[in-house]
Amino acid sequence: MSGGKSQAAPRAVYGWLALLLMLWSANFIFARFALRELPLGVVLGFRYVFSAALMLPVMALGGGGAARSKHAWNRRDLPGLLTIGLLGLVGNQALFVIGISMTSVAHAGVITTLSPVLVLLGSAALGHERISGARIAGLVTAACGVVVLQFSRGSAGAATLKGDAVMLASVVVFAAFNLAAKPYAERAGTIRMNAIAYFAAGAVALPLALWSLNRGAHGSVLAWFGVAYMAAGSSVAGYLIYAYALRHLAASRVSVVVYLQPVVVTLLAIAMLGERPGAWFLPAVGLVLAGVWVVERR
Repeated sequence: MSGGKSQAAPRAVYGWLALLLMLWSANFIFARFALRELPLGVVLGFRYVFSAALMLPVMALGGGGAARSKHAWNRRDLPGLLTIGLLGLVGNQALFVIGISMTSVAHAGVITTLSPVLVLLGSAALGHERISGARIAGLVTAACGVVVLQFSRGSAGAATLKGDAVMLASVVVFAAFNLAAKPYAERAGTIRMNAIAYFAAGAVALPLALWSLNRGAHGSVLAWFGVAYMAAGSSVAGYLIYAYALRHLAASRVSVVVYLQPVVVTLLAIAMLGERPGAWFLPAVGLVLAGVWVVERR
């Protein structure tokens, strides 16, 4: 009986990973839908408000349980949790929304794939990890891919160097967040840590979001659904699935989402937004994914 359960569990986890891939890939599309009709401040503000509201039932159902370790969290961790959460988690998402308003969805999907590379660089800079010759080659390859990406300017993609730079900044902030948040996540639990960040951001953003609405910031049902999706589909449901997958599979298996996401994002952008990546896009994707694969290989 137990052998049957252990064989069934991985299949279920891979099903959740497939859903995660679609949730995170569609986030790029719905962000663009929202930004077409709503001001940037409204999109950001209500995303944080919706995320905070959705985290309440998650916490109530026990999702905020601290990680089981010899060092339990306490209230003295709260200032650090707030600072790291607001600057990292919220800052990353703010830069993501700003970046995707300035560049193509296809370019954004490729650039966000660099997150594992930047985490490795930060870990090495802190002395936590050594970089082998093969990983250096992977880093250089991924960097070359980003350079080649700048030569890819599709006719309907609206890709810009400034937008790509902002999107890269969002990935840098997220990588720094992952490194700085690790000791807090081990004590408080990653879900509680994220919830605290969203509660704080939602409290700050609510007055600004309501003020923006009073100034006539109205959009279609699709635009508002885009904002709600960014909170529910990507920030809350996506993260919960990711945390669940990591409990049942090695990180190297879960990282398959990183490799497939640029492909799915690009296909969705072509089908739903009419983007047409330039001729250099596919070589750039190949270089970036090859570099990330070498960096993550153990």
